[in-house]
Amino acid sequence: MDRRSFLRGAALTGSLVAGGLSRPALSQSAASRTLRFVPQANLANFDPIWGTQLVVRNASAMVWDTLYGVDEHIEPQRQMVESEEVSADGLVWTFRLRPGLKFHDNEPVRARDVVASLKRWAVRDPMGQMIRAQQNELVAVDDSTFRWSLKKPYPKMLLALGKTNAPLAFIMPERIAQTDPFQQIKDYVGSGPYRFVREEWVPGAKAVFTKFDGYVPREEPASWLAGGKRAMVERIEWVVMPDPATAAASLQSGEIDWWENPIVDLLPVLRRSRDIAIGIADPLGNIGTLRMNHLQKPFSDARARRALMLGLSQEDCMTALVGEDRSLWQQLGGYFTPGTPYYTEEGGEILKGPRDMDKARSMLKSSGYDGEPVVMLVAQDQPITKAFGDVTAEALKQIGFNVDFVSTDWGTVGTRRTSKAPTSEGGWSIFFSWHGGADCVTPASYNGLRAHGDGAWFGWPNLPAVEQARGEWFAAPDEAAAKAAMGRMNAAAVEGGLFAPTGFFKGFQAWRKNVSGVASAPLPLFWGVSKG
Repeated sequence: MDRRSFLRGAALTGSLVAGGLSRPALSQSAASRTLRFVPQANLANFDPIWGTQLVVRNASAMVWDTLYGVDEHIEPQRQMVESEEVSADGLVWTFRLRPGLKFHDNEPVRARDVVASLKRWAVRDPMGQMIRAQQNELVAVDDSTFRWSLKKPYPKMLLALGKTNAPLAFIMPERIAQTDPFQQIKDYVGSGPYRFVREEWVPGAKAVFTKFDGYVPREEPASWLAGGKRAMVERIEWVVMPDPATAAASLQSGEIDWWENPIVDLLPVLRRSRDIAIGIADPLGNIGTLRMNHLQKPFSDARARRALMLGLSQEDCMTALVGEDRSLWQQLGGYFTPGTPYYTEEGGEILKGPRDMDKARSMLKSSGYDGEPVVMLVAQDQPITKAFGDVTAEALKQIGFNVDFVSTDWGTVGTRRTSKAPTSEGGWSIFFSWHGGADCVTPASYNGLRAHGDGAWFGWPNLPAVEQARGEWFAAPDEAAAKAAMGRMNAAAVEGGLFAPTGFFKGFQAWRKNVSGVASAPLPLFWGVSKG
């Protein structure tokens, strides 16, 4: 029996539900107040600044609010901020908080909390690092006003404070935000529409969030991370289900209400249920990524990185993940979101041309590769990374790499990928991830495309030509110059082997039809969602 047949059969087996969940029966009124959600992965840690895992960002968006939030047009709108002023020379930004903001311990949100939160965020976030590098000071003027003064203008300030990609500029109490940015927080008092119930958190099994009655939403309609974040259900339970067949069966039976990323193999089963709705999770899709460690052999040599890029088939990666439906995926000649105004494939021939294993082997040999193990971290509890890992392992072997396939979980990958140690001492060579398409439209908030060495995302690429083109994009006087700079950036990133894109893809989400308000967005949005 093949994998797809097994999964479909298992999803139809009711006994899987009883084995997959164990909980007391809820009354009808209690059930309508509780939303049960299956996230993309286990919430192994809960610090949205310390790391960039999307599952942490998604949970954090319920618990902590932001000063600004991008809407469905990827435009930043005021969120915790009531007003802002910028000096004529663009060097001084003055922000005023809207009244009535409270933390979950019922303490008011003050400007000093914001300042501490932004200082911690700016150490870890690429856009924050840019602001920090050119700031004069970031200070609280009074309890409701803070000022950020700069040495030179930063026109993307509001986007930096409201973007969707991790780490977001979440606002925490000062005492929590003073935690070392490279250490995890231990206190989870938030400023958003839901509280995190720490005493019910069981990593690997469950996380619980309850409505915060002290949250005052904006009056505008909700739009992605902007507008009125109205909590409609009293309690949200995240139930971790690594086995997709169990999740499918649980959704069919009503044991869960919403599944973040059902795998393609099980969609035919779910579509046969009159009680289940299916929709695209994110209209701007995702960029699949294979990250190489530029600090360790063999990928410290650009020729080894380009050998991998030449031999890896995006088509195979996408077919393994999404299936044969070409409306859901496409090959990429670069790193940006296709179908958007600035999309470019300049210099990307090596990514889209025919796979040439002979040339890839020759390129690898020229790099001086001597058979050292390529430690490849593959999270088995995440369908995206598992599919990419299975395909890549075979391609690497054909090219001539000595593959050390490390089967693990997504939480472990999130921790281990921070290590710069040699592979023999717990380091790594490759891991897999993905970036939301909303974050890859331009270089502004695209942390995966930074190439400034130790300050870059995991893999720590040091490619000056990429950074130069990025700077030229920020300084571009018009759209034509901006697009030209993005073309140069794309070409430089491909030439230097910054990372290997595994393709562009759209995913699905599925929910019970008695749940309303589920949006198509870069992350699951729980405000405005209700259950009948």
